Amino acid sequence: MDFFHSQESLTAIQWVLRAVVAFFFLLFATKVMGQRSISQLRLLDFAMAISIGNIIAHPLSDEGLGMKGSMITMSALVILYTLGVSLSLKWTLFRHFIDHPPIPLIKNGKIVDANLRKARISLEFLLSELRKEKIEDVQKVSCALWEPDGSISSFLYPQHQSPTRADMNIVPEAVPLPSVLIKEGKINYDELNKTNHSKEWLINKVETAYNVDISNVLLATIDQKDTFQAFLYK
Repeated sequence: MDFFHSQESLTAIQWVLRAVVAFFFLLFATKVMGQRSISQLRLLDFAMAISIGNIIAHPLSDEGLGMKGSMITMSALVILYTLGVSLSLKWTLFRHFIDHPPIPLIKNGKIVDANLRKARISLEFLLSELRKEKIEDVQKVSCALWEPDGSISSFLYPQHQSPTRADMNIVPEAVPLPSVLIKEGKINYDELNKTNHSKEWLINKVETAYNVDISNVLLATIDQKDTFQAFLYK
């Protein structure tokens, strides 16, 4: 465990061991923090990402620094992050401090320029985000909000929205996912047993329809209508 502590020099193997320990510790820390820390980079998440990145990077590039201090510091930050997330869920004032309420950028087809300055975004950026949503006219927008994660949510007036099946009184059919019978050359027996087919039927189906062995099938599926489809390795 000498690689774990500060050294005047490290061998190549010791550098690799440090990287391995840091990698798995970082995965563990991220797992503890939860999916939010990687799916929504908000104020608290951004502060954690910057801090953890700097802390874990130093002992991986400087043999004079031991990993013990960095890992203790990271553990403390993970605990603080978890407490911060819990506080934001229970304490409204703290939640509004780290995650501001949505800021209206467009109201009733009119741009609220004061809120553009409050959100610190330009008019060009707002128009660019609207174009990404295929909105060419601001007057069609009933409301547009600047979200805490830095995205813009836009809502059109009803007359400018695309009609849905419900609007046209069309009852949609359910579209269940097909069952994966073969994946990467191996039979998925759990899914196969849910169908009315046997292993022999599957093998014969692949050989007859595609003239290949099971091991040559990348993916094979069957839907509720008993439609079989296979994708072969190329």
